[in-house]
Amino acid sequence: MADYLVIVESPAKAKTIERYLGKKYKVKASVGHIRDLPKSQMGVDVEKGFEPKYITIRGKGPVLKELKSAAKKAKKVFLAADPDREGEAIAWHLAHSLDIDEDSNCRVVFNEITKDAIKESFKHPRTIDGNLVNAQQARRILDRLVGYNISPILWKKVKKGLSAGRVQSVAVKIIIDRENEINNFEPQEYWSIDADFLKDKEAFEGSFYGIDGKKKELKTREDVDDVLKKMKGKQFAVDKVNKRERRRNPSAPFTTSSLQQEAARKLNFRARKIMMTAQQLYEGIDLGGKQGTTGLITYMRTDSTRISNTAANEAKDYIVENYGETFLGGQKKGGKQQGAQDAHEAIRPTSAMRDPKSLKSVLSRDQYRLYKLIWERFLASQMAPAVLDTMTVHLTNENVEFRATGSKVKFKGFMKVYVEGSDDKKNEKDKMLPELEEGMTVKAEEINPNQHFTQPPPRYTEARLVRTLEELGIGRPSTYAPTLDTIQRRGYVTLDNKRFVPTELGSIVLDQLRQYFPDILNVDFTAKMEEELDSVEEGKMDWVNILDEFYKEFEPHLEKAEKEMEEIEIKDEPAGIQCEECGHEMVYKMGRYGKFLACSNFPDCRNTKPILKKIGVTCPKCKEGDVVERKSKKKRTFYGCDRYPECDFISWDKPVSRPCPKCESLLVEKKSKKGVQIQCTNCEYKEDTQ
Repeated sequence: MADYLVIVESPAKAKTIERYLGKKYKVKASVGHIRDLPKSQMGVDVEKGFEPKYITIRGKGPVLKELKSAAKKAKKVFLAADPDREGEAIAWHLAHSLDIDEDSNCRVVFNEITKDAIKESFKHPRTIDGNLVNAQQARRILDRLVGYNISPILWKKVKKGLSAGRVQSVAVKIIIDRENEINNFEPQEYWSIDADFLKDKEAFEGSFYGIDGKKKELKTREDVDDVLKKMKGKQFAVDKVNKRERRRNPSAPFTTSSLQQEAARKLNFRARKIMMTAQQLYEGIDLGGKQGTTGLITYMRTDSTRISNTAANEAKDYIVENYGETFLGGQKKGGKQQGAQDAHEAIRPTSAMRDPKSLKSVLSRDQYRLYKLIWERFLASQMAPAVLDTMTVHLTNENVEFRATGSKVKFKGFMKVYVEGSDDKKNEKDKMLPELEEGMTVKAEEINPNQHFTQPPPRYTEARLVRTLEELGIGRPSTYAPTLDTIQRRGYVTLDNKRFVPTELGSIVLDQLRQYFPDILNVDFTAKMEEELDSVEEGKMDWVNILDEFYKEFEPHLEKAEKEMEEIEIKDEPAGIQCEECGHEMVYKMGRYGKFLACSNFPDCRNTKPILKKIGVTCPKCKEGDVVERKSKKKRTFYGCDRYPECDFISWDKPVSRPCPKCESLLVEKKSKKGVQIQCTNCEYKEDTQ
């Protein structure tokens, strides 16, 4: 039997760590938490200082028995759960279950699963951090007090199966508030005047700026006409040319939040998928040969942009060797951001020398794409700023001023490796102007007034919502993905075109929470609670006092809601069609994945069917049915005949209502880099959409 027992959370990394440590160590996995609050009851004694009642999680008996047996035979047990609050709590529960003295040096933490990091961490074991444990307990108990008290009221008054969490309720509120903004939005008219200029056969674009050197807004067509009347002909004088050099700095390495935002923008990954794939990269990939299974990135739940000296030096060596010293930036090791816990490093590759191309053969497609993103972001963060030449030209006709701007990358710097994505998808391409000097004259070939209307704020994508929660101080790195998952599973919101849309059920629940539990939905209150819970981790506040203060304010609201909240009947909306099985009317029902059609004669008739969205195209195959939009098991949109299975027509591209003008065959919309293009499914006919 080995001298030492090491207990980690995940079986995936147990063998790797055991190989690094050698024959004297046996590594086993707890597979997450061993103990937790019971699911069937509150499990918190409010009268006894919020004392939690922990039980062995159902199904974990055999795991715990195996760990106890191994612990008895070992000279010493090391608890090596993940390096965060949750991991500290798991270690604390294991210590209690295995009769390990928590004041002994039994706790080992490491930020990456590499041989050097693992061996170094075992040279510095420590005691279990009581502040971290209390911080986790306080959050867990607070969430239990909120969820297990409010949810039963919602079951009784609204609908069974509902829940009201501390962070999830605020997330739903943010989504619904944005939807209300959109619905109440009144577009405002505004105009622009664009001109196509020509200088020695070189074309460039400019736009109206103002009059007499002062910026002027164009709100109506009359404003535009006034400007055009002031101009004489199409000759413009180059009044001023401003040239300057601009430096653009690289982004810091990833935090959990910035990784979720960037992977959503660039890879089209959902939050849950990002964290699952990152977990695989952290726990280790079999690289073959002597390397074996190796962790490729550091721990993926962090709010820090800090990196170690070793990582910075390794990145420096890689940059100099592969790009040259001119591409090396001043070594940036990051720092603590405001409100960040800064418990451990940013998300980075465990070795900068392990470039993505060298790993492509051993990684899945998703693993490769995410690793490449993390590696490029980290390497770029240590590179020199990009240098851009910018040029602004002031062009005047009488006292009317137009301006043209252009820029060109003079030195790529970090942009040689990586450019951060953007929600508004700004174009990174060079847009240069011809050589222009003050006193020159250029001609406007075209002057085009354009009418515009202001647009409502966009609905939240997962990336935007994560960024908003982070900016407001709501939730923490480990909670973003589970929160987004929960509000969808509960049916409070759905994703439409990758953007959150509140459901009727979500609006009903939020209205009740607004009325009876305003503090739970108050962003400032929730952010303040997060800060106080963080202060427990720092040893600055007592967790029982925090819970006591909260509960004193919370309990009267519970009593009021129990007495005064009226029962709400969510009526089924008639669908206007009959059930083909029993003849009763079909109705719209709300399910886990949104609305669906069901027979009103339930439970005698259990006929259900999805809601089919017609696109206004007759089925090209059977000529009888309508083409409808459907979703695959992987939520990918496709198009098929509503007479399925009688007609099996299917298309991944959206059919067009008119036939091909050349051969009368089916036209479909094809997405390309230029936008949407209409193509024939039979011949080579194509046309671009406007």
